[in-house]
Amino acid sequence: MAETVTINRHNYQITDAIMERQLLDWLREDLDLTGTKNGCNIGVCGACTILVDGAPRRACKLLLKDVTGKDVITIEGLTPADGSLHPVQQAFVDAGAIQCGFCTPGMVLTAYALLKKCPQPTPADIRQAIKGNLCRCTGYQQIIDAVMLAADRMTKQKR
Repeated sequence: MAETVTINRHNYQITDAIMERQLLDWLREDLDLTGTKNGCNIGVCGACTILVDGAPRRACKLLLKDVTGKDVITIEGLTPADGSLHPVQQAFVDAGAIQCGFCTPGMVLTAYALLKKCPQPTPADIRQAIKGNLCRCTGYQQIIDAVMLAADRMTKQKR
């Protein structure tokens, strides 16, 4: 019997034969959603962060059976249909919070989830939210600046 998972607003049927498959591999290999990165494959680096029902989760630690009946968003699903960047993505660019880009998708999705819960976070809130996402290039100040910038822009958009 097949179960359904929603990935970036598209429904996929998951058969019993692949329920035990790692979500990260399925996203990258079968759906070609390569923005979700395989960093450590043990759930500590945050490069594979996705949103499951709005909460940041590690795709390397999930099986397909763990997300059936759930709504999954990858970095590709955050991008608007017109191809422009989401305000969080644009803020990362504008604040120089990207260098090699490997950690960026996980950082952006973690930041997005934080801003949905807490539209005006403090730097301490941001540090707490991203503590499980490792970056070896930018240092974290630019990332904090990017999230603060995104919060400001998203608040102004709602007015």
